[in-house]
Amino acid sequence: MKKVTILGSTGSIGTQALDVIGRKREQFQIETLACGQNTELLEQQIQKFSPKQAVTELEQDACHLAKVYPKVDFLWGEKGLLAAAEDDSQILLNSLVGIRGLVPTYHAIQSGKEIALANKETLVAGGELIMKAVQEKGARMLPVDSEHSAIFQCLQGNQGKKIRKILLTASGGPFRGFSRQQLADVTLAQALHHPKWSMGKKITIDSATMMNKGLEVIEAKWLFDVPLSDIQILVHPQSIMHSAVEFEDGSVIAQMGSADMRIPISVALGYPQRIPDAGNRINFFEEGANLSFEEPDTEVFGCINLAYEASKAGGSYPVVLNAANEVMVDKFLKGQIAFLDIEKNIQKILDDHTPTYNLGLNEIINIDKEIRKEVL
Repeated sequence: MKKVTILGSTGSIGTQALDVIGRKREQFQIETLACGQNTELLEQQIQKFSPKQAVTELEQDACHLAKVYPKVDFLWGEKGLLAAAEDDSQILLNSLVGIRGLVPTYHAIQSGKEIALANKETLVAGGELIMKAVQEKGARMLPVDSEHSAIFQCLQGNQGKKIRKILLTASGGPFRGFSRQQLADVTLAQALHHPKWSMGKKITIDSATMMNKGLEVIEAKWLFDVPLSDIQILVHPQSIMHSAVEFEDGSVIAQMGSADMRIPISVALGYPQRIPDAGNRINFFEEGANLSFEEPDTEVFGCINLAYEASKAGGSYPVVLNAANEVMVDKFLKGQIAFLDIEKNIQKILDDHTPTYNLGLNEIINIDKEIRKEVL
């Protein structure tokens, strides 16, 4: 029995993780479930999985639910997330959205947990700090993003062998092939209509701007300890090859499968074993007859360049990149700015920033807060 804590249990990754766990109740026990304000779905999850502890964003929600479910300990807010990070579970699945995932991840590492990471912002903003903690604690970091899970799987059995290149795939999002002029007129509804994946709103917009791929490049740099120059983005619209690794002899090992996040989730939760029939199987005769690959158009999708530049500059620049992106995506979702304003405003914020280096956890959080205050 592996005890599991899920941060973001009512989101896309969290619900799919519980779907995987629900099919293998003999293997997993839910210790803590943490959500935002979707308490209706949280109640359904509590009834099905009987966690020892649950965390809500708002105090009033926790107090109300505590009366309904007296056998469950209810907590709320940031303190509740930290308590969840330090509970008795063996593995923490962090599927929170944005920078909120950083501090719980750090505390979970310090408490000796395995981390199943579906919160890329943790490594974008705090990669050096987090990976240092992983090394010092001897912790295991298991990626849940489909691309990073693919790379992780390709490296199994190849530890110690020299990597020439990581081939990080991208679907291209809903606007693959668009010009800058066409992007100027896209609507929110168009941006939220991803051709392959069903995801939360923030990550779907990141996919549309291709900032998501830029953030994943930074994540891959830290997870796999490779220089940015050894990470190549391949636009692969079929989303069948989820990423690949090229070794020094020229061999390329790729991981393929259906566009089903339950598979990478199951790889992380079940490691080192695989969970049978965790997700949909692929029929190559129907879906794999024509696999194509393209270079990303970084002149049209400039957010990719912003991510590379921020990571190369280091220090506080990736923190600023992440904070500015979160704010601008939120503004776009609220109809306050146009689609291309996301990239334009992030560029300006980065240009105006005076960097600092050697950041600890508190410094990262404070810089993130300051950037948000400046741009709101």
